[in-house]
Amino acid sequence: MELYENALVWDDHAGFESKPEANLDQLEAWRKAGVNYLSVNAGYDVRPWDNTVKTLASFHRQLAGMTDKYVIVKTVEDIANAKAAGKLAVTFDIEGMESLNDSLDMVSMYYDLGVKHMLFAYNLNNKAGGGCHDTDIGLSTFGRNVVEEMNRVGMVVDCSHSGYRTTMEAMEISKDPVVFSHSNPRALVDQGRNILDEQIKACAATGGVIGINGVQLFLGGTTTVEAFVDHVIYTVELVGAQHVGMGLDYFEGEDEISGLTSRNPAFWPKSEGYVGDIGCMGLDVLPRATELMLERGLSEEDVIGILGGNFLSVAERVWK
Repeated sequence: MELYENALVWDDHAGFESKPEANLDQLEAWRKAGVNYLSVNAGYDVRPWDNTVKTLASFHRQLAGMTDKYVIVKTVEDIANAKAAGKLAVTFDIEGMESLNDSLDMVSMYYDLGVKHMLFAYNLNNKAGGGCHDTDIGLSTFGRNVVEEMNRVGMVVDCSHSGYRTTMEAMEISKDPVVFSHSNPRALVDQGRNILDEQIKACAATGGVIGINGVQLFLGGTTTVEAFVDHVIYTVELVGAQHVGMGLDYFEGEDEISGLTSRNPAFWPKSEGYVGDIGCMGLDVLPRATELMLERGLSEEDVIGILGGNFLSVAERVWK
């Protein structure tokens, strides 16, 4: 507990639905669990691009009235200040480039609104590149231009939910470290949202980080902390502890998420196991995860990096 409480605990992706009416009171679950930094998804390809703009407007308004608990951070220094004040540091991410509405100019606008990383596609193909549950078309010319623009403004290139070829091309051309904010190793669970060893190694070669998530389907039908740590350990053994972090994809309101997947089978195909309830590991087990990582032979330095220090290092290198 002492190590956990003293560490910077960084969750690189929240899994609740991105819509303007989402109530950010639910962020208290992360703060009470000892999480110090959270990236909140503000939009994804399932919804039209203007939903992202409206959601960001709503989230900024809500957080402006909650400054005793939460703060939208702009710099890495702001994160340490938020932790010292007992506040949850918040930024945003976007899952898929449909939110750009075919315009490179949107990248800098979103960055100014606190979006610190963005994915190429959410499971299905779009005009930027391929999704992980679709025919992988690779990066389009537009997608390549977006990578260049993200590098320019300081937004982290994120490859979760995207197709294999798309991710490999992105990692080849990005001048900055690239991340998989919330993706698990496919070697342990053969599901299309999980990623191959080659992708994990390519990410590490950029200086990036793979964030392990706690979603039941991607952990092999379980939400136990032991399964989560198995995925952490596998990735550590493959590329080193300095390239592993946490992107828990945690959400509350399981019925809403499950209903959303059943209404949009193209994005969540039944052939990939998106059937029935979709659960995720709770936030309250993070101290136990810390203990298990130590028991599995990781050093305190390794664990501190996985809890948050590694993603912080990427932010230090990329954010502007």
